[in-house]
Amino acid sequence: MRTLCIELEPRTLLGHSLLFFVRFNNYTSNLAGGWAPEMEPLLSAIVGDLVTRALSMMVKRYVQYKGAEEKLEKLQRLKGLLLRIDAAIEEAEGRHITNQAMLQQLQMLRQGMYRGYYMLDTFRYRAQRAGGELSLSSTGRSLALSRFSPSSSRCSLFSVCDATSMESLLDAGSSDNLDKMLGSLERMMGGMREFFVTFLPSYPRISRQPYSAYLFLDQVMFGRQMEMETIINFLFRSQAESNGDLGVLPIIGAARVGKSTLVEHVCLDDRVRDHFSSIVFFTGDDLDGGILASMRGSGVVKQQSLAPTPGRGSLAVVELARDMEEETWRRLYTSAVNHMSPGSKILLTSRSEKTASFGTERALTLNFLPQEAYWYFFKTIAFGSSNPAERPELAALGMDIAVYMNRSFMAANTVAGLLRANLDARFWLKVLRCLRDFASRHLSLFGEHPTDLLRKDQPVYIWTMAKRKNVVVMRDIYQHRSPQSSEVPRITAQDVLSGSVTSLGRFQAVAWRSRIPPCFTYLVSFVVSPTDKHAVIGKKRPRSRRDRI
Repeated sequence: MRTLCIELEPRTLLGHSLLFFVRFNNYTSNLAGGWAPEMEPLLSAIVGDLVTRALSMMVKRYVQYKGAEEKLEKLQRLKGLLLRIDAAIEEAEGRHITNQAMLQQLQMLRQGMYRGYYMLDTFRYRAQRAGGELSLSSTGRSLALSRFSPSSSRCSLFSVCDATSMESLLDAGSSDNLDKMLGSLERMMGGMREFFVTFLPSYPRISRQPYSAYLFLDQVMFGRQMEMETIINFLFRSQAESNGDLGVLPIIGAARVGKSTLVEHVCLDDRVRDHFSSIVFFTGDDLDGGILASMRGSGVVKQQSLAPTPGRGSLAVVELARDMEEETWRRLYTSAVNHMSPGSKILLTSRSEKTASFGTERALTLNFLPQEAYWYFFKTIAFGSSNPAERPELAALGMDIAVYMNRSFMAANTVAGLLRANLDARFWLKVLRCLRDFASRHLSLFGEHPTDLLRKDQPVYIWTMAKRKNVVVMRDIYQHRSPQSSEVPRITAQDVLSGSVTSLGRFQAVAWRSRIPPCFTYLVSFVVSPTDKHAVIGKKRPRSRRDRI
């Protein structure tokens, strides 16, 4: 028995169904006339029940379609609103804004944009999954991907036009969240109309070269605009406003969260360079004696005026790789007060929360990006010049891949480079499965995500796409400031992950070359062994032989 399925708009289908059931009822009534009289009530009851159920199903489907249609219109509104917000933020980021209240408003708008795009992409790519899951064939050599043919411009946003599946995606909770998101962003944009129309044009433009989106993100610091302006505001504060004390601002955050990058960008800002006569960087080893008697000596001089200028102090940046004793800090601070000119400031970066007590200002804590902002960043650099909307199957996989990287900047740049070089769904699916196994293995063995272990300088089992049974362990991560080409290994972390490295033993590889100041080259130490036993035995490199991160 064959069934003919005709896709019609629900209201048209409902009308045709009513006409069909009326004619079918008349036909069965005429047919029943030739049957025995005692069979007529039974046949009429069966036909009546079938008609009632069919009409109930069609009415329910029509209501679902209307609800999904309204929600699709809301998502279209959200998409248009996000495009306007994106354009407004891009215009604001192209100007030198100094007002702190305006910067806070802009940061709120930026965070709202990231959340909005995350919600839009979630609906879009959840619909992609609902329409057809990615699945490998039994041979493992081919990938079955659903093909969708949108029948209307409204459906083209999601490439799925099935009202029932869309209704299941846009459930009551999601619909409420969508309404809240729309209302929040619309109020935010409405409240900032004066900001963009009246105040923004009064600030000077920042000259910069045009880049495509992913190249531009590769050239600028992402997601730290508010923190940067907070530090600059502290540096410009007069000594009288700080109760006459030498100002110290602790900047605290986990390993590789971006402390050094943030401070380097602050020190390269023209406003900061014009404000201080000298800028010097120190490490904890430079200051073990607790003496800062001179702005020269062991520190790295970033800027030095030829002739001292009255009223211009000095800026000292102290990078602590480990805890400093409170007594040592007291001696250091006393030495700095006695030898640094009025108007000088100290920026103190550290991983330890104890450092917060060393500051004259409330410590600035750097956290990893929210998942919404991280996905915005990762999506841009993973797709490069390609449009994610044109590759929804890849974008659906990319959202899952981004979750398993635990908001790590290094992981984003390393894995995104691997994905951008091969925009194939089979390859991305394999990467996703490797990352999922990578995370679940460490959670079951150590109770922690592997990126959390790496931030604690602990070795981890690294994932690889090779079919060989070798065990690969990442034992160390360290960095070089602008290393010579002879010092940089030719092997990259992408080579190890893709399985193209076949050698055993210990070797170094380049994980990532940052293109933004301080332009670190991040190196990793791998140990490849045919057995688990040999992979985990061995000492890490002494900290004295590594640059601090």
